Amino acid sequence: MPQARIGVDIGGTFTDVVLERADGSRITTKLLTTYEHPGAAVLAGVAEVIAKGGVAPDDVGVIIHGTTLATNALISRSGATTALLTTAGHRDTLAIAHEERFEQYDINIDRPTPLVPRYLRLPIGERMDRDGSVLIPLAEADVIATLAVLDQHHVESVAIGYLHAFVNPQHEIRTAELLQLERPDLSLTLASEVAPEIREFERLSTACANAYVRPLMANYLERLAGELRNLGFDCPFFMMTSGGGITTLETAAKFPIRLVESGPAGGAILAQRLAKELGLDRLLSFDMGGTTAKLCLIDDGQPLKSRSFEVDRVYRFKKGSGLPVRIPVIEMVEIGAGGGSIASIDKLQRLQVGPESAGSEPGPAAYGRGGTRPTVTDADVHLGRIFPDKFAGGSFSLDIKASATVITKALGDKLSADMVAFGISEVVDENMAAASRAHAAEFGIDLGQRDIVAFGGAAPLHAARLGEKLGVRKIIVPTEAGVGSAVGFLLAPVAYEVVRSRQQNLSALQIDVVNALYDEMRDEALTVVLEGAGKNDLTESREAYMRYVGQGHEICISLPVERYSQDHDAVLRAAFEDSYRTLYGRIIEGIDIEVLSWTLTISASVPEVDVSRAEVAQPILPEPIATQSVFDPATAERMMVPVYLREALLPGSQLEGPALITEDQTTTVVTTSYRAHIDQRSYIVLTRREPS
Repeated sequence: MPQARIGVDIGGTFTDVVLERADGSRITTKLLTTYEHPGAAVLAGVAEVIAKGGVAPDDVGVIIHGTTLATNALISRSGATTALLTTAGHRDTLAIAHEERFEQYDINIDRPTPLVPRYLRLPIGERMDRDGSVLIPLAEADVIATLAVLDQHHVESVAIGYLHAFVNPQHEIRTAELLQLERPDLSLTLASEVAPEIREFERLSTACANAYVRPLMANYLERLAGELRNLGFDCPFFMMTSGGGITTLETAAKFPIRLVESGPAGGAILAQRLAKELGLDRLLSFDMGGTTAKLCLIDDGQPLKSRSFEVDRVYRFKKGSGLPVRIPVIEMVEIGAGGGSIASIDKLQRLQVGPESAGSEPGPAAYGRGGTRPTVTDADVHLGRIFPDKFAGGSFSLDIKASATVITKALGDKLSADMVAFGISEVVDENMAAASRAHAAEFGIDLGQRDIVAFGGAAPLHAARLGEKLGVRKIIVPTEAGVGSAVGFLLAPVAYEVVRSRQQNLSALQIDVVNALYDEMRDEALTVVLEGAGKNDLTESREAYMRYVGQGHEICISLPVERYSQDHDAVLRAAFEDSYRTLYGRIIEGIDIEVLSWTLTISASVPEVDVSRAEVAQPILPEPIATQSVFDPATAERMMVPVYLREALLPGSQLEGPALITEDQTTTVVTTSYRAHIDQRSYIVLTRREPS
C-alpha cells in the first residue's frame, strides 16, 4: 500500500515540494527555481523530502505537479515557432480581435501582439455554416501547399482553426491527417478539441496559445517523467489544471494551455478546504509568493470559477489588454506583487513596486546571488520581518547588509533606509489592497465582512498589514503555509471539464440534441478521469451558459444531472431567471432565452473534511527563541519584538502583537493591531483588537 504522496509547485522564484505520509504528517522544502531545467529543482526537492521522510521511491503512490512554465513561455514569447491554418478570409481574426479600446484615453495604446505572425497565418479554402453543414469542401491542395511555408520558417507547431468547426470538426480532423502524413514530427492543435466553443477570436487565440507552448511542455513533462522513473518513481504522475482539478500527463501534454494557472489553483483549493474545515462562508484567499500575489473569493466553500482568462497583458492589470484563452479557470486577480518584485523610481519621482521581478536568478540582493536592485524581500529583511536563521529552512543564509545597501543606493538619498524599506512595503501592500477592493467591487462584495487565509512564502509577512487596510477582523495562517499551493495539489480531485457550444432557444429546445451532447461529453470526460481515478465515487456536474436573445454575454447556470425531457425547458428557464434576478435584481419578461454552451465535469471523490471543533486549554507560552529589531509602522520607530518558533506553540497558545512567529518556509508578522492564538488544528489565527 502506498505510504506517501508528493505535491510539487514550480513558481517564478521558488519550487515547493511537499511529502505527505500515510498518517497525514508532511515534510516540506523550498528551493530556488532552476530556469534552465525547472525539473532540476523538482528532482532535488523530491530527493530531499523522501530522505527526510524516511520513505523509498516505491513507497510513493502519486506525484501531483503544477508549474508556471506554460505561462512564462507565453509571457516571455519563448514557445515554439507556430503557424495557424484557418478559413480563407479569416487570417486576420487574431489581429482584429474585438476592435475594442481597453484603455480609452491612451492615444498610443499598445495591443497584445498575436503569437502567430501574419505570414504564418495561412488561409485554407473551406467553409462550414453555423449548423456544421459543409458550404465549401476542404481544399486539400491548399493544405499541402502550406508545407513549403512551414518548412521555410522551421515551424514546429501548427494550430488548425476553421470557422464553425466547433459544431463539425470534419475539416480540422482531415487537415490534421494530411499534415501528420506529410510531416509526422509536427505538433498539431485542433481548435475544435482545445476550445470547442462559440466566438471565433477566443477559440483561435486559445488554439494558438496551446500550439505555442505544446512542444515545450510535452518535452518538459516527458523528460521529468523519465527522470522520476529512473529514480524509481513508478507511481502515477498527475498535473494540476487551472480549473482546480488534476489530470493525466497525457492530457496535460496535449492541452498544456489548461495548466497556465495551475499553481494559483492549488492555493485556491487549499483555501476552499480551510473554509469548509473552519465553517467560514465568506473568505478571501491571499497567496503571495516570490513573483506574484493571487487573491481569490471563496463563497460557501467554493471558489468563483470562470471559462475565460487572459495571459501576457500589455497593461498588466487592464482587462482586455491580454491574449484571451477559453479554459476552465478559478476566478482570481493576480498582480505583480511578490517577494522578488523590484522597487524603482518612475519618471514622476514616484516609488513603484513591480510588476518586474528579480525571480530566483539573481533574486533579491539578500539572497547573495548577485541581485543589485531593491525588492520587497530586501525591504522585509531590512525591516526585521524575516528571522534569518530559519529562512528557507536554513538552506542558504540571508545577506542582511546587501539588502540595506541596495535600498540605500537605489532609493535612499533623501530618506533613511528604514523609511525607504517601509515605503516599498507600503506600496506593495496598498497595491494588493487596491486589487482586492477592485476585484470585490466587481461582485458587490464588502471585504470587511470576510476573513483572510494567507499562504505562500511572503503572504504571512504581509497579511496583517493587508488586513488592516481592508478592515479584516480575522486572518488564518495554516500549517505549511509557505508551500500552500503544493499542499493544495494533494487536496484536489482528479477531474476533467468538457464544453460544447450548441445554440438552443428554450422556446424550441431540442432535447434529443442536448441529451446526445451530454452523452458525448460524458464519454470524453470519463476517458480522462477513469485513467487517473478508477471507477470509484465519481461525481458529475453540469452547467449551461445562457442569456436573453439579443444580449451579448451569458451567465452560468447549474443544471440537474439527469436525462432531460421536453418538460425541462421550464426547469432551465426557472434556473436562469433565479440567477439573473440575483445578479441584476429583475428579469425581462417576453423575451426568449437561449443557451450558447453546455459543460459537464466528472470529478473523483476526495476525503471528507473534518469539521469538528474542540476546545483546547491554554498552555504556558514558551519562551521566545530570540528577540529582533522590527520597524513599527505605527510609531515609525524600531522596537525589539519576541520571535517564537511555530512548532513550539501548542494549540491554545495565545500571544499579543507585535511578535514574529517563524518556521522553515515563512514568518508570520503579528502587528500591534492583532493578537494571535493557535487553534486546535495548529493554525495561526490573528484576531483584530477592538479599538480602545
